Amino acid sequence: MAPKNKPSFEKAINDLEKIVKVLESGDLPLEKALQKFESGIELSQYCSEMLEDAEQRVSLMMGGKTDAPERQPFEIGD
Repeated sequence: MAPKNKPSFEKAINDLEKIVKVLESGDLPLEKALQKFESGIELSQYCSEMLEDAEQRVSLMMGGKTDAPERQPFEIGD
């Protein structure tokens, strides 16, 4: 879910960093902290979606071929 006004990626990251600092300070009442946390989650998801879109666009421009290694899921062994 993207924030309502769809900020630029840079603004969204900046806003997310501000939220993290406020939450790390521990000075907010619980309800306000939960609201900030929820906003932070939304911004994080929005930024992640923007990065995925950018990655797809770059891949298309490169003809689907890159020199980057293929991503593999990380598995934790027992």
